[in-house]
Formats: sequence, structure tokens, C-alpha cells
Amino acid sequence: MARVIRLDTHAVVWLYTGELERFTTQGRELLESEQLTVSPIVQLELTYLHEIDRLRIGGADILGDLESRVRLYTANQPLLGVVQAGASLTWTHDPFDRLIVGDALAANCPLLTKDDVIRSNLSLAIW
Repeated sequence: MARVIRLDTHAVVWLYTGELERFTTQGRELLESEQLTVSPIVQLELTYLHEIDRLRIGGADILGDLESRVRLYTANQPLLGVVQAGASLTWTHDPFDRLIVGDALAANCPLLTKDDVIRSNLSLAIW
């Protein structure tokens, strides 16, 4: 049975653009074998990146495409638990990272991320 893993924002972008070579061998194996989910905060960050012209397409469109292509699901972790878990993460001042990591912590779910800072501070982080 596949386990549920969360994807960080950059992982979602690379999956969407087909840049699978950017993932480690382990990361590619996880993409093929596990139940892929994202925090709703990933959609918010993707939307923000679109608004500042770092992405050509919005967050809802990216996630909608991946939902149909690779069965990517958006998690429904209660926001209060996410915020409470994220509030203690003083090692980052990035609000998106705090909430994405808080979501993974609240759900006790691995987070697929290349981010060195997250991987250094989150035992649930994998790459």
C-alpha cells in the first residue's frame, strides 16, 4: 500500500513541467509509487509566484492538471493544527515554508523537498 507524501512547491513545479531529472533517483521512485499530496499552501505559493511573473500559469491550473495526470491530491489538514505546528519553526522566516512544513508536521507526513534548510531541520523531509 502506498504511503502519503507531501510535495514542496518546487517539486510540484518540476513535476508539472516534466523536469523529472531534477529529482533524485529516490525522489523519482517516490513520485511513481506513493500517494502524492500537497498542502493548500502550495497552491497559494504557486498563485503568488504567478502574480509576480515567476510562473506563467496559476496555482489552481497547475494543481488541476497534476490532479488529472498523476492523481495529485490537495490535503485537508485543519488550518489550526498547521499554524500551531508552523509557529514553532523559528529556523525559517519564509511564511510559505513555515506553513508547508507545519502541514507535514501536523499530518505526520513525509515532505519531498530539495530545500537544504528544510531538510536540515525536518526529520520528515526526504529528497
